[in-house]
Amino acid sequence: MKILMIAPQPFFQPRGTPFSVLGRLKALSELGHQVDLLTYHIGKDVDLPNVQIIRIPSVPFIKKIKVGPSLAKIPVDALLFWLAIKKLKAQKYDLLHTHEEAGFMGILLKSWFGIPHLYDMHSSLPQQLVNFRFSRSRLLHAIFSWLEQKTIESADGVITICPDLYNYVEQHFEAKNHILIENVVDYSQIFGVNGKTDFPVFVDPDLEKKVKVVYVGTFEPYQGIDLLIDGADRVIARVPDAHFILVGGREDQVQQYRERIRARGLSAHFTLTGSVSPAVAHRFTEFADILVSPRISGNNTPLKIYSYLRSGKPVIATRHITHTQVLDDRVAILTEPEPEAFAAGIVEAITDAEKRRKIVENARRLAEEKYSYRVYLNKIRQLIDNITKQAGT
Repeated sequence: MKILMIAPQPFFQPRGTPFSVLGRLKALSELGHQVDLLTYHIGKDVDLPNVQIIRIPSVPFIKKIKVGPSLAKIPVDALLFWLAIKKLKAQKYDLLHTHEEAGFMGILLKSWFGIPHLYDMHSSLPQQLVNFRFSRSRLLHAIFSWLEQKTIESADGVITICPDLYNYVEQHFEAKNHILIENVVDYSQIFGVNGKTDFPVFVDPDLEKKVKVVYVGTFEPYQGIDLLIDGADRVIARVPDAHFILVGGREDQVQQYRERIRARGLSAHFTLTGSVSPAVAHRFTEFADILVSPRISGNNTPLKIYSYLRSGKPVIATRHITHTQVLDDRVAILTEPEPEAFAAGIVEAITDAEKRRKIVENARRLAEEKYSYRVYLNKIRQLIDNITKQAGT
């Protein structure tokens, strides 16, 4: 099939939705489909068979797009819509595949061009307005709610990425071919673990002797890194050779957390790497003794959780819906989202060898049975087949 995919994201950058888009491209490519990806002018090209990345014209005054809703998205989304119309006029596609707010475009594009539409729903966009405190306007929220309903109910297929979002769609909308597909792809396979993965800490003889507590991900406030830092002194009091490695974050975010760590007198016990490539992030997951996810808000399961489950390392996470829709006490140490409780969970993982062994074994089994790439690929194959059969394409 010839698929037109629209991703209103800086692609590729190592953060949530771009990772998800990358996983979809990998799967569609392996299933033999040809994909034209329309995306922003920002981001790094990724080489995948059968995939062509087509970018909007450069917008000189927009150099970056932050996570969540932003005013900067308005002009670039307008250009993306124009580019989609241009491509659909120029050639025939068998399927339109949209992500996030591009689903709104899909309402019109499906109607104008008579093309089946698959909506990839990474979050509820009206909820995002609230979660990111973008606007308190009731009118704007009502408009987004109406657009969300029209997108979901007019689409020929809907993908949701976590159980909470799946249940939200099932309870509130009439969706056709709705399926839950978690973002379980091992992205290091795409970029290659044999590429450049050097980093100073990997050859630090002093660090090798310590217990390495590793966080991998973005540094947005909802990730709960403050909670992790605020409980670190309690871990160090019980396990003096514990060392925290925080992998990710923009330069300004890294500097902000360095200051917080310095103010608590903990600089000697922390290493902050800044943003790294997916291959290096994977290497840090392997390098860890303990993996942590201290997230405190949101609904979507962090992408890191699926790689954590496969890692063979014990996982400590907050007992929050973002985690508990995938994790339970058999596969991870779950704690209340408070510094003291999270610190106690880390100490337990370090000091209780039998507990570590059990949760690691259970986590690997869960990853293989429910969150393997084989399951992921089969779900996408079946969904595409259902849409195309019903559309008669």
